[in-house]
Amino acid sequence: MTTTGADRGAVGVRAESWWWWGRRRSVVLDVGLALVSALECGLEGIGFAESAALPVPVGVLFGLIVGSTLLVRRRWPIAVVLVSMAVTPAEMGFLMGIVGLYTLAASDVPRRITAVLAGMSTVAVFVVTVVRMRQDVAQAEAGQRDFDPSGWYVPVVSLFMTLGLNAPPVLFGLYIGARRRLMESLRERADSLEQELSLLADRAEQRAQWARQEERTRIAREMHDVVAHRVSLMVVHAAALQAVALKDPQKAVRNAALVGDMGRQALTELREMLGVLREESAPAVPVAVPLAAVGRAAAAAAEAAADDGPRLDALEALCEQSRLAGAVVELVVLGEARAYPPEVERTAYRVVQEALTNVHKHAVGAEVVVRLAHREAEVAMQVENGPCPSDAGGSDVRLPSGGNGLVGMRERVSRLGGVFVSGATDAGGFKVSAVLPFGEQG
Repeated sequence: MTTTGADRGAVGVRAESWWWWGRRRSVVLDVGLALVSALECGLEGIGFAESAALPVPVGVLFGLIVGSTLLVRRRWPIAVVLVSMAVTPAEMGFLMGIVGLYTLAASDVPRRITAVLAGMSTVAVFVVTVVRMRQDVAQAEAGQRDFDPSGWYVPVVSLFMTLGLNAPPVLFGLYIGARRRLMESLRERADSLEQELSLLADRAEQRAQWARQEERTRIAREMHDVVAHRVSLMVVHAAALQAVALKDPQKAVRNAALVGDMGRQALTELREMLGVLREESAPAVPVAVPLAAVGRAAAAAAEAAADDGPRLDALEALCEQSRLAGAVVELVVLGEARAYPPEVERTAYRVVQEALTNVHKHAVGAEVVVRLAHREAEVAMQVENGPCPSDAGGSDVRLPSGGNGLVGMRERVSRLGGVFVSGATDAGGFKVSAVLPFGEQG
């Protein structure tokens, strides 16, 4: 946050400590002006007392009281102007009138009230000036017979004197008030913009965090799909190798070769995936990266991985790998095959792959049917296995499960706007179904 709000808060605290003044120097200024005004009015009260046939101490005391009202000019500027107009006939309060008009024009008093009070003060000063000047002219005419001013002399000179006395403080006060309101408006706008920027920064950070989390989830899903299936088959073949090593050496050799091939395939897929990640994170020098670029990098990594990923034409090879591991897998293809977007083919392949991996983990020896249906605007796949036979060979194979297989499949399918369903069958087996929509290829 900027210091503007803090300053205003601090000013508010000081304003309570110093009555209606916001700063200490405002107190010093108003007290000084009030003392000077009281001294001026006190001296002018001597002449007022003589002309009104009052005792001099009364006139001086009246002048001191009147002049000291300038102390409250910031709180009650209208009262100060009214007092200055009231004592105008007594020819006192010169400083109070000027400062009062300035304070009134610079304050937040409605402009119509300011115009009315300024006009009344101008009229009062003009009338008093005309009367006083006529008296002076009459005395000058009596003393000097050759002095004969024209009839317009007194009103014109009085008007110029009045405007010269009242116009400058009013105009200067209007300028200061407008400038003060402009600065306050700019300060509030700056605070508002700062709050909006803070909200935008928070949202950008949330989006960046979401993009990072999405990318980590995608990487974890890819690693799971690549590693879990290959390693599961390797464990199954290793268990079969252990069982037939002494009884059938030739079969043991074939199983060992299959384990090696699957290990090499898993390593190849892992290298390809890590290569994509290294390409996306190539700049090793720490630089300032825009937060929005995190999401674009994640999307680019996903797109690159999708282009290099497996396709639906590799399903037969995938099923053959499970058959070599001892599973009975039947692949049924319905409809005419066509070219799908890479992400659709890759997702369909991964769903079948993960479903077969779950069969190897939880239903060893069960018969499996893999169905692939090419429809008009979607592609559907289903992997259904029967119940696990009680005398299934290799039932002692223990494969760890992290519980993320079905979750990962659901995330993949939902990301493309598809439908994913999984659950047990009435026959005691398990079924995984997914439907993926796709756009027409142009």
